[in-house]
Amino acid sequence: MGSAAIIQGTALGAVRGRTASDRPAFATIGLRNQGWVITNSAIAAGADIVALADVDSNILEATAEKIVKEKKLKKPDTYSDYRKVLEREDIDAVLIATPDHWHAKISIEAMYAGKDVYCEKPLTLTIAEGKLIEKVVKETGRTFQVGTMQRSQEQFVKAVAMVRGGRIGTVKKVTCGINAFKPSPVIPVAPVPAGLDWDFWLGPAPKVDYRALPKVREGYGGGVPFHSNGHYSFRNWHEYAGGRMTDWGAHHVDIANWALGATETGPSKITPLDFKMSVEHKDGYPVVDDRYNSAADFEVKVDMPNGVEMIIASKGDNGIKFEGSKGRIFVNRGKLVGKPVEDLESNPLPTGAVDEVYGGPFTPNHVTNFINAIKAGEQPISDVWSHNRTLEILHLSNIAMRLGRSLDWDPVKREIIGDDQANAFLSREYRKGYEIEMPTLAAAQ
Repeated sequence: MGSAAIIQGTALGAVRGRTASDRPAFATIGLRNQGWVITNSAIAAGADIVALADVDSNILEATAEKIVKEKKLKKPDTYSDYRKVLEREDIDAVLIATPDHWHAKISIEAMYAGKDVYCEKPLTLTIAEGKLIEKVVKETGRTFQVGTMQRSQEQFVKAVAMVRGGRIGTVKKVTCGINAFKPSPVIPVAPVPAGLDWDFWLGPAPKVDYRALPKVREGYGGGVPFHSNGHYSFRNWHEYAGGRMTDWGAHHVDIANWALGATETGPSKITPLDFKMSVEHKDGYPVVDDRYNSAADFEVKVDMPNGVEMIIASKGDNGIKFEGSKGRIFVNRGKLVGKPVEDLESNPLPTGAVDEVYGGPFTPNHVTNFINAIKAGEQPISDVWSHNRTLEILHLSNIAMRLGRSLDWDPVKREIIGDDQANAFLSREYRKGYEIEMPTLAAAQ
């Protein structure tokens, strides 16, 4: 495929010129798993899904039919190439749920095409990509929501309000439990499934053979191989994602940062205390290419501002434990517990405390928050800048484990101190024909 040129859109006004009663026109790019979740949320939030794009024709057609049969709505237009979506001036915003290695490129091109963007977490594959997205958000003025939807789940917002309100005293330690994954067996080269454009799926990543074992994943993510270097299992490969560290860490470390008020700063040091890579590495790169290669088990210590110790661990309860001078609380998707939580019965949070943390009236639908921000011409609850501060911790943790050593970090310059080899991992090369092009805003109008 030739170089993907940036679409030069003219609709920089988009939803901002509509009345409050208008339904925004959305398109989803990347449909399997979370792609359907956010599409469904957008429909519930009052958006019209007018187009879909995916490199796998099977999920593309299945999702279009699902919208018709389950939602009783008009069938969206379907495209194998997301750039066809960006060419349409009637589309106000895009929902991006592709594998991580595509996020930055599609997001940037969408903003230059005049679209507001909702992109799944983790937003980037590298720290350099995060900086680039920040630049384009600032240059284009687009609204950009990251899909860290725990920010729109009440128990997490309440936990943040409690920590910020001093209910556990001075914070000393926060532990983010994000679970491990099991390393894979050897995954052989296999025929590319019918309907999947494997070269386009790889996109900016290096060109490699498709690999898969025949066992099919059931339930969430079902209908695809349980072990592969594509589809659902892309999360376990350096080339496309950041393993469990960025997959679940993007949720829990984000909440921890939010509560600590550390979304405008960063750590000073990252130390891998105990970890096991899925395969042997040399100079930070896996020595084999036929198995998952990200970290399987790990415990990483992060030195945060104000002397707070953060632990990111694959063992223990999935969730976030805040420990302070006056008590501790634990929060996950199923509960918010601890003595300070029990004390709320007799000493509740001040009226409006949750809304104050949320930055406005709380809504349990993350896409509703996105639409409200678009109409107001503002940034939503999961903005690019705060998310990138979380990802800096997670990307640095992965680099530290790949190299097997601690890293000192300058949160102002946003670079690793005194380690040229580690700094080389802050960016990546894009496969020829899939580079990110950066036109000026004037040329994109």
